[in-house]
Amino acid sequence: MIYPPTRRENHTDILHGIPIADPYRWLEDPDSPETQAWIAAQNQLTQQFLAQIPERPQIEARLTQLWNYERIGIPFRQGGKWFYFHNSGLQNQNVLYQLTEAGAVAILDPNGLAEDGTVALTGVAVSEDGRWLAYGVSTGGSDWQTWRIRDLETGTDLPDQIEWVKFSGVSWTHDHQGFYYSRFPAPTHPLEAVNTHHKLYYHRLGSPQSEDRLIYERPDQPTWGFSPEVSESGEYLFITVWQGTENKNLLLYQELRDPEGPIQALVGEWVAQYQLIGQQGRRCWLQTNAEAPRGRVVRVDLGDPDSWQEVIPESADTLVGVSWLHGQLIASYLQDAHARVKIFDLAGVWQRDVSLPGLGSVSGFGGKSTDRETYFSFTNFVTPPTIYHYDLVTHTSRLYAQPRIDFHPEDYEVKQVFYTSRDGTQIPMFITHKKGIPLRGDHPTYLYGYGGFNIALTPSFSVGMLVWLEMGGIYAVANCRGGGEYGEAWHEAGKKHHKQNVFDDFIAAAEWLIAQGYTCPQKLAIGGGSNGGLLVAACMVQRPDLFAAVLPAVGVLDMLRFHKFTIGWAWIGEYGDPDNPDEFSTLLSYSPLHRLQPGTCYPATLITTADHDDRVVPAHSFKFAAALQYAQGGTAPILIRIETRAGHGAGKPTAKQIAEIADKWAFVWHVLHPQSASASIAAAW
Repeated sequence: MIYPPTRRENHTDILHGIPIADPYRWLEDPDSPETQAWIAAQNQLTQQFLAQIPERPQIEARLTQLWNYERIGIPFRQGGKWFYFHNSGLQNQNVLYQLTEAGAVAILDPNGLAEDGTVALTGVAVSEDGRWLAYGVSTGGSDWQTWRIRDLETGTDLPDQIEWVKFSGVSWTHDHQGFYYSRFPAPTHPLEAVNTHHKLYYHRLGSPQSEDRLIYERPDQPTWGFSPEVSESGEYLFITVWQGTENKNLLLYQELRDPEGPIQALVGEWVAQYQLIGQQGRRCWLQTNAEAPRGRVVRVDLGDPDSWQEVIPESADTLVGVSWLHGQLIASYLQDAHARVKIFDLAGVWQRDVSLPGLGSVSGFGGKSTDRETYFSFTNFVTPPTIYHYDLVTHTSRLYAQPRIDFHPEDYEVKQVFYTSRDGTQIPMFITHKKGIPLRGDHPTYLYGYGGFNIALTPSFSVGMLVWLEMGGIYAVANCRGGGEYGEAWHEAGKKHHKQNVFDDFIAAAEWLIAQGYTCPQKLAIGGGSNGGLLVAACMVQRPDLFAAVLPAVGVLDMLRFHKFTIGWAWIGEYGDPDNPDEFSTLLSYSPLHRLQPGTCYPATLITTADHDDRVVPAHSFKFAAALQYAQGGTAPILIRIETRAGHGAGKPTAKQIAEIADKWAFVWHVLHPQSASASIAAAW
């Protein structure tokens, strides 16, 4: 394949005494005419390649058909009113509805904010009296949010506009006059500038942002961030202080009867993670991993450092969330990466388990401490999110909303297996495929992973994956170390100096699938996004013989410069610091950009990124694509797909999602079926 010419410049950095060549440094400027011309040429090549794949129209048509089903979100109540999100099927963005006596009324439809659907809701918060709706929007997939206020009685917006919000929601005071939020200083270059000096403010309705009252800042700690939460009683403001992606935080509070009063520390040292569950008088219930890597619940009295007591001890399962409803603690756990839900009283005495429909994932169980009912969602790899109503008095569940989709889950099976990684650690993996397939080593297989930031991969539903399954593909999800499946110890085993464990776990998953007769290297594709993009790119570089196709999406691929853009510095706690000589050597040992070897036969690769990704800046993907095209010693294609008016992934319009997934599956199917792709896909359907 002939690739667009990419200029290589003689740029070398000396890092800790080691010369590091960076010939594509100029691609870090996304707005330069040269970079723009390179983007256009690369996109043209990619689209020409994909357009020649005859199966792509069939794939896109089936995706569109499957995607067109009604979706209802988990209902939530505030100010005596019920709200929920809804999508009729192919709407680019979900619409917020309110349930009234006259029926459901759409109160916020972001689809009218941009013709191409690229303005998305990032969050909503209803005031305690149900009068005001604060809502955040982002444009083109950016992490930057603008917040506005809508009068729910008139349906009109106030002139208030809150700018430069990132990594923060809002929390209303109980007088309904305003809310707390956090923001960064206005950046000179929003898509690239480093984000530091978070500040916490109070905004009063009807006033300009310039008059917002500064509540808390730490100019001596530029990397600290602040998340505000007004307690359910309205008596306290709690402030979670975070630093990067460390699984530790501080917890501060202020008594709101004196808004000018001191801000005090409930948790004043960086020792563990603490999350407020609820408050009653001066007594607080917290979820924490302090002295409990898999999580527990504790109780403490404000102002009394000697009052800490354990309420729910650590168990063999991983505690992922706790809510306080009707005088009970609803605790959600992971048991080998799938959900279990238990109910305890406020003293921590187990009452009962919540019956779930099967092996899968749950979310919801939200509400206030006095609520007698709640809702939760259940899903897995072949079941779309299904909403259940749960009665907290009778402890019974009933089906509330079940999507109707043109798919037959009974034709497929989901199993969980355990395989052995390089160092002997047992790793779980979910495998989904059509029932009754023979294990003869020739099935097209897509292996997915993440392995980082304490994020657990649990059974999840994807329309795109349904199409892959219908095409006869196998879908495997490896629960590599670095995630949150087994608590903080599992996370620690896959970060910083232990990062190679994650790659070893993923490579071992591929080898197990081959050894068990599911697939072979010629039929194996791997994919992952963000930290998962790093995972699959690093595995491809280390074992190019093991895979036929690789799909790194919005990946962190330059491990020596990730900390120099937007929020990248926040990942130092996960990856290590390139400015630290010891950690630099570990990062260099696996950095995908720097471990490529010219002349190596690398697998077919489709890199995906977006021009407005201000979390993992597209320079990672640009430079890696250029370097991989230069290094490729074989004939497999190396392509990059650069989406416009899109970001890291959140809020991407439905139309763009369908087009991207169609491109992805067309590419993979073409690579895995080089001789008879059309016949194979026709037989599959």
